[in-house]
Amino acid sequence: MADTKEHLKRKHFYDKLLTIYGKKPVLEALEDPSINFFRLHLTETKKLGDFEKKIINLAEKRGIEIARHTRQSLSRISRNINQDQGIAADLEYHNYQLFDNFIIKIPKGNFTLIALDGITNPQNLGMIIRSVAASPCYGILLPSKGTAAISPLVIKASAGALFKSTLIHCDTLEEALPELKNLGVETCTLSADGKTPINEFKIKSPVVYVLGNETTGVSEDIRNICSRQIRIPMNNGVESLNVAVAAALLAFHSLF
Repeated sequence: MADTKEHLKRKHFYDKLLTIYGKKPVLEALEDPSINFFRLHLTETKKLGDFEKKIINLAEKRGIEIARHTRQSLSRISRNINQDQGIAADLEYHNYQLFDNFIIKIPKGNFTLIALDGITNPQNLGMIIRSVAASPCYGILLPSKGTAAISPLVIKASAGALFKSTLIHCDTLEEALPELKNLGVETCTLSADGKTPINEFKIKSPVVYVLGNETTGVSEDIRNICSRQIRIPMNNGVESLNVAVAAALLAFHSLF
């Protein structure tokens, strides 16, 4: 039993680690004392530039473990050999949740989630994260596939808000949304032809808004799962908003 508890404790810890890569994102994270590091990863090299020396110096001052790897080994950690620049870091991201853990301790009362379906643009994801972090919205539901990975571009676009936001990771929205519906959460898609204008939608229960990408919108499978389609009324012949702008409106909707 002790081994099982220890295994679960370790799994819970590793589930909350977020790996970032690239010299500038790692340096910026090191310079922020509020961000807790678990481990810094570097490629084995005989020659260090000034940037690398600064990163190592900061890590040593903060007492952060430094692990050295072959180039190939590091690429398995960063999962992006073309952009990691030979450096990665594991951060303790306490607002990161797995969907299975979220539904076990689902928030009481009304709450709002933003779910993303096919949002592959890192800049859009970063801006959505920033808006949600600033709003009363509980967090963002991110599927493992079909959505941009957390990367330096996402972190930059979020302007540091990533570490102040709650991200809930699920395998697929096709699996997660029905579970939320069974728990009394209203599931809504945003679409141009939605029957309910957002200004007429009154939040009476927990709600998850599903946003799709700007090219194809929410997928048909997800639309069929959701119980309501809402729209943002548009004027002057404008057909749609950037998905990050739409997410901001939905995230703050409970205030109006």
